[in-house]
Amino acid sequence: MKLWKKISLLTTSVLLVTTGVTGGIVVHRTVQYNETKTVENYEQQLHATAYALGKEISDSELEGYTEATRSSFYNYILKKYGASKYILIKDGEVVCNLTAFDLVNPREERWAGTEASADFRQVGEQHLLILGKKLPADSLSDYRLVLVQDITELYADMEKQAWLFAEIYFAAAVISVLIIFLITGRLLKPLRKLQQAAADISEGRLGQRAQAGSKDEIGAMAASFNRMADRIEEQVTELEKVSAQRGMLLGSLTHELKTPMTSIIGYSDTLLHVKLSEERREQALHRIHDECRRLERLSGKLMNLIGLYDNDSIRLEETEVEDLFSRVADLEKYHLEECGMTLETRSDGQMRRLDRDLFESLLINLIDNAVKAGKEGDAIRLEAAGNEISVTDQGRGIPPGDLPRVTEAFYMVDKSRSRKAGGIGLGLALCSRIAELHNASLHIESREGEGTRVTVVFQGDA
Repeated sequence: MKLWKKISLLTTSVLLVTTGVTGGIVVHRTVQYNETKTVENYEQQLHATAYALGKEISDSELEGYTEATRSSFYNYILKKYGASKYILIKDGEVVCNLTAFDLVNPREERWAGTEASADFRQVGEQHLLILGKKLPADSLSDYRLVLVQDITELYADMEKQAWLFAEIYFAAAVISVLIIFLITGRLLKPLRKLQQAAADISEGRLGQRAQAGSKDEIGAMAASFNRMADRIEEQVTELEKVSAQRGMLLGSLTHELKTPMTSIIGYSDTLLHVKLSEERREQALHRIHDECRRLERLSGKLMNLIGLYDNDSIRLEETEVEDLFSRVADLEKYHLEECGMTLETRSDGQMRRLDRDLFESLLINLIDNAVKAGKEGDAIRLEAAGNEISVTDQGRGIPPGDLPRVTEAFYMVDKSRSRKAGGIGLGLALCSRIAELHNASLHIESREGEGTRVTVVFQGDA
């Protein structure tokens, strides 16, 4: 059963029980009140009649009268004061009964008091009120007066009131049930929308959000749900982005592996099955060696790039930039000498928070790119000034149409020359990611035939 139905049924049940019990108590108290007021009214009448009869009986001399005369006298005075309402008892015997009620036990002690005693009896379909008390008569005999009043009409009125209450109660219950169901359904409508939004998100529709219009607990829960959904969407988007980048990297790697693997298989097959001269054999081995080194560089750079996407946490330490430049110059010394190039470094003695290993990798990649683009006798400048560290070469430059894509993994401006130089198009992609992890960005300026300047621009002070 749905929550709104449970709440509606529970609320309705509580309402019906409480109103039913309350109504029953009200009806019961109303019956008691009517009975009490009826008794009080007839008690006053009984007291007045008893007083008047006591005076007449005590003032009369009945001892010398015959039985018939006394009976006539009793009938006369009862009719005088109460018509057919009273029963007169003398010494435990009924001497006059003007009612249709047969008093079974006239000697009951309840009528012996000076205060009226009331009793309610039902005879057939009639409801009777019986009141009795002792007459205040100045006489040697014990006189008691009993009033018998038909109050069937009173009970009929109370029964009508009870039925009227039951009808009103039933109508109010039906209306209340309908109103409670409507209000509960309306109040819980945002909860159903929240449930639908959760179901949509679970099925992959991450853009769905719950409506948080109200300011109650459901509205607060919807707002919290939307914040959670925003965070999930951000994380899923980031995961999809990383997954797409990995897929691109692995797909490109597969493509890039084909050429060196084909060369290695071809030369190794030749060495195994063809008799070659010592010179040709040595050439084949060198070619296999070169291709293996190329595969090593390719796999190393790929693993570095994937590792940077897997873990965004790096260890930043205060690093002297001039010392960093000196270390990079030592690492690139033999490579530059082989190509007949020089490296010029300049630093203003600044300190910067860096991950030393990662930033060394960034600078080495930029210098390697400068070497590949340059020619013998060129000078490469490595400089630090303000919030920038830059590498400038005098090489062939990058065409304007290729500038926006040079930081994409495996993208190469001149594929034939890059492969000949051992390039695989991962260097600038790796540099761009390392810069991001240092809260910096790569800015590339280049002119064909004049050279390229790659600058790492840091956000904030050193």
